Amino acid sequence: MGNGFGEKLRAERLERGLTQAELGRDLYSPSYISLLETGRREPTAEVIEELARRLELAPKALEAWSQPVSVSDAEYVLAGLYARQAWDLRDYPLAASHASTAAQIALEAKNTSAWWNMTYMQAECLMKQGQLKECQQIIQHLLEHPMATESAGLGVRARQMLAAVCHGQGQLATAVEHAKEAVRLSEQLPKGSTLIIGAHRALIGALAESGRLDEAWTYCQAMNNQMDDHSMSQLAGEVAWVVGNVAFMRHDYVEGIKHHERAAKLLSPANDIELWARFNKASAAVRLSSGIVEPETLSAIERAELALSIVGGNKTDQLEVAFIRARWLYLTGDIPAAITKLREIHADRDVLARHTAGEVAFLLGKALKAAGENTDALVHLEEAQRDFTAAGAADRVQQAMDSVLEIRLAERRAASGHGGSAQSSRAS
Repeated sequence: MGNGFGEKLRAERLERGLTQAELGRDLYSPSYISLLETGRREPTAEVIEELARRLELAPKALEAWSQPVSVSDAEYVLAGLYARQAWDLRDYPLAASHASTAAQIALEAKNTSAWWNMTYMQAECLMKQGQLKECQQIIQHLLEHPMATESAGLGVRARQMLAAVCHGQGQLATAVEHAKEAVRLSEQLPKGSTLIIGAHRALIGALAESGRLDEAWTYCQAMNNQMDDHSMSQLAGEVAWVVGNVAFMRHDYVEGIKHHERAAKLLSPANDIELWARFNKASAAVRLSSGIVEPETLSAIERAELALSIVGGNKTDQLEVAFIRARWLYLTGDIPAAITKLREIHADRDVLARHTAGEVAFLLGKALKAAGENTDALVHLEEAQRDFTAAGAADRVQQAMDSVLEIRLAERRAASGHGGSAQSSRAS
């Protein structure tokens, strides 16, 4: 196929916010669509015509797709195939390298759509490696390209990833702005589109981390309204996961447990072990944030640790799971072990998002206070206050300030009491 049929198919599908299952519907399986998009299966003329009809493409597009393969086309398809194989093996540095090569070939061949998609894949690989600033630069470049303006689907993808990158760097207010724009653009896409769900998830996450829980809950309801009986189970599981997170954060434990139990049934480690790891990590984290210390919380922590040991994960993933374990130790009263683990995490705090680093410093300060080490506790609580302020997490700033004030007042009372005793002794 000329100009990389699979890339054109994937670009057109994503532009419309369709999953492989939604495009194939009753005629083609998701695995068949995947084979077409990766170039591992050649489509017949009937398949091309049917898919073009479903994508509402003009007849001239079919002619362009059927041109003979040039040398650059073949090189591009091969580089793209290598990129996807590396992605499937979770070798993200190699996937990024092949995606960059494919993007350059597409650019030289003036295949803008293919260039955009391979450049986006390169950004995804950088995000997986935790290279957020580099990822942000690439996404900003894609967002400035006319394609992102002309296509609602591409605009949503770019804004959603930019929101995630800003969120990961602790820039919560900026993340909310980008995610809101992604949600606005997604209104042009078909109901239930994975891009609509993704845009809502990005916005809900940024709002929740900012402490804007009522807004986050409103968008949870809007996201729920996108789902119906025909929605894919994994997508329904991801929605239940996010709604449950916010319910826990709002201290609605019954609702939170209900949605997370539903997510656990719908999400399968066999389908996506990495997603399974992230779900269990999130479930354990919000349960502990709500003070829920029970066997199911510990099971979620252990599942997250096991899944992460299988998929590897980057340094940030490892530190975040370690932090969840430290929080469990703190809440179950093993303060010395919690302090030891928190100090280890704190030593690598530079790779964490600003608000996450703030949470580490905050819990370390509270643990040190519980151990009677008030001087060190104040250092970390004030550090947490600065991190939360920089991240725009206003409610956490207040909580850190309250903890600092509590220690300082206790010190003043102790000093005042000691002084009074000394004066009485001298008077007698």
